[in-house]
Amino acid sequence: MLTKLLAAWLIMGGCVAIHAAGVSAAVRALPAAALVANRFWPSTRMFIRLAGWIVVLHLLEIVAWALFYRLRSAMPDLPSALYFSAVTYTTTGYGDLVLPAQWRLVGAVEALTGILMCGWSTGFFVAAVGRTFSEGASAPAPGAAAR
Repeated sequence: MLTKLLAAWLIMGGCVAIHAAGVSAAVRALPAAALVANRFWPSTRMFIRLAGWIVVLHLLEIVAWALFYRLRSAMPDLPSALYFSAVTYTTTGYGDLVLPAQWRLVGAVEALTGILMCGWSTGFFVAAVGRTFSEGASAPAPGAAAR
């Protein structure tokens, strides 16, 4: 049991690393797009790209858990492992696929990791929106005459 929990902790650490790298990349890309707040469509496109990027990060983390389950034979095949991981990570928890008894605590660690990563994503998205509009408010509106 302890070795399974240690392995789960390592996968959780990998998810944090994936998320940290992805959020850092998004932060570096955001300043160039941050001055579009006074224009609806450019800022909307930026938020769609940002949301898409965040979803990609979560999908990579789900795949990491699924590969772990499959490689350790905790799930019968990769499609099942991917489905189970997505349902567990998002805490949907349909219950139509379950881990063997000796792996169930690992599934709980995945669910906690998913909650943490989704919270991080939400906080980042809110910060990006706030930053965009606070920087956009200080920039002159397009076409405004300089004084």
